[in-house]
Amino acid sequence: MKPFEITEEPINPQDYADYVLHTGAGAVTLFTGHVREWTHGVRTVYLAYEAYVPMAEKKLAQIGAEMEAKWPGIRTAIAHRIGELHLSDIAVVIAVSSPHRSAAYEANEYAIERIKEIVPIWKKEIWEDGQEWQGAQKKYPDKGADAQ
Repeated sequence: MKPFEITEEPINPQDYADYVLHTGAGAVTLFTGHVREWTHGVRTVYLAYEAYVPMAEKKLAQIGAEMEAKWPGIRTAIAHRIGELHLSDIAVVIAVSSPHRSAAYEANEYAIERIKEIVPIWKKEIWEDGQEWQGAQKKYPDKGADAQ
């Protein structure tokens, strides 16, 4: 595994927790984002994620560098899965270790917000009766960045 990666394979959170754990860490936070069945009363069948992988991995590493500057002493690993994900599958994992728990919690929340802001990953929700690209980056990768 790489500390900042996009993967098509199922994510094992323990791999990322193990990566960030070291003898100076007093806390490890582990966030996993999963595919949920219901969103605002609409039943999701599955999600399809696409990414511009080289840029997405660079942006994940950038987020890690931002976090280490804001919370010195932390160690971070982030992975996001792409492809077809079904209910309860893990879409994203963020592992953060730090000497103290407050920094680990704060840094972990910072990471998920930054992922949504700057990482070129697109999510399509597939329902029983339709589908739609979701999120702030509602761009269709196969039609170019400006198509909506």
